[in-house]
Amino acid sequence: MNVDELVRDSLREQAAEQPPLAPGFADRVLDVRRRRRTRRIATVAAATAAVVALAVAVPLLETGKDEVRLASEMNKSDIIAHPDQSPPRDLIAAGDVALAAYFTYSTVRTSKDTAVRQRTYRILDQRTGKYVEDDRWSMVSVAPGMRTAAVLERDLPVKRIGLLDLLTGEVDRWIPVERGVAGVVFSSDGGKLVATTYNANPDLLTRQDYDSNGDGKKNDYEPDHTTSHRTGFSVVDVGSGKADWHKVVSEDRQGIVNARQDFAFSGDGTSVYTGLTMEPHQQFYDLKGRKVPTPPDERYLHWSVGARLSPDGRLAAGDFAGDARTTASWILDPRTGKHLHKVRGQQLLAWVDNKRLIAWDITPGDNEFHNALVLVTIGSDRTLPLSGARKGNDGAAGRWTPVFATR
Repeated sequence: MNVDELVRDSLREQAAEQPPLAPGFADRVLDVRRRRRTRRIATVAAATAAVVALAVAVPLLETGKDEVRLASEMNKSDIIAHPDQSPPRDLIAAGDVALAAYFTYSTVRTSKDTAVRQRTYRILDQRTGKYVEDDRWSMVSVAPGMRTAAVLERDLPVKRIGLLDLLTGEVDRWIPVERGVAGVVFSSDGGKLVATTYNANPDLLTRQDYDSNGDGKKNDYEPDHTTSHRTGFSVVDVGSGKADWHKVVSEDRQGIVNARQDFAFSGDGTSVYTGLTMEPHQQFYDLKGRKVPTPPDERYLHWSVGARLSPDGRLAAGDFAGDARTTASWILDPRTGKHLHKVRGQQLLAWVDNKRLIAWDITPGDNEFHNALVLVTIGSDRTLPLSGARKGNDGAAGRWTPVFATR
């Protein structure tokens, strides 16, 4: 295996260890743009010198109520960047896409031979515009508009889904579910959730009697890649709380599975998909649990690449296209898979508009794990830093994983 293949495999492992970015950016960004056309008044050139001012929640005087405006709406700048912050402390956004939350990992021992790979979330406080730690949750998915988040409690799998108010920090409502849930993702319109069900905690680790990660120490804790505890998925109507469960058996071949492999919605929201470790790398199901063909415009997407389709559906975020000296990713024709453009970035995370994306990228020559959030533009080799660089090596202190939503 050469250096390029090692880098590619490393990026895939990083993607496998985090939940997929909520799909449907095409629908969400277009919908938000229709409602907020007047917001887009700043240009990238003007924004590069801008540093976010703290957004303070103020009363909506015209309503006559004690409502407050969201911090993510108060600052209308096209680019809100904090290249000196890693992990971020203040709101980061580009266009109508914002960093809604991020999480870090820690290994928590549960017995002599077992542990749990546990997430700790920092969620945007919509009153102050700052990211605040909330250690109550094992999983967080933020709805479009960034007023509500779906949350799961610590001991997975759980039998209820919380709807967290991002202004008050309190759960407005609990949605009970019959099957144990360990993953949850909003639909593009925020009206549905797909909840992935498991009969055991997919984040469980077992102790190995050898040096599994090459750090010179034995007794590392690793996930089981030979057994899947996933049982299927439930489609949950957020308004009514009604949930329909559908059984899905893992179809990965050669005895290799990701212990956590959650479902997410397709671009148009009419189906859900799950990743596969082998080709074709993703499998789609309708909302009744029946296997369906891959949508034509998602045929060349990979589940580990979060950005997926551009807002207008004409471009697709592709795989890593760099080498040991440079970092780059492909932009594809979604219908043919043809390589159309090469842009900077190790991993394409979210489309901002039809020409710009948020990506992980590194300074040329630096450690591949010391990457920062950057704004990349099709047709340009320049990037605009949005955050400071992550530190440490893969899985070490200083690593954080973003959660995006439309503001």
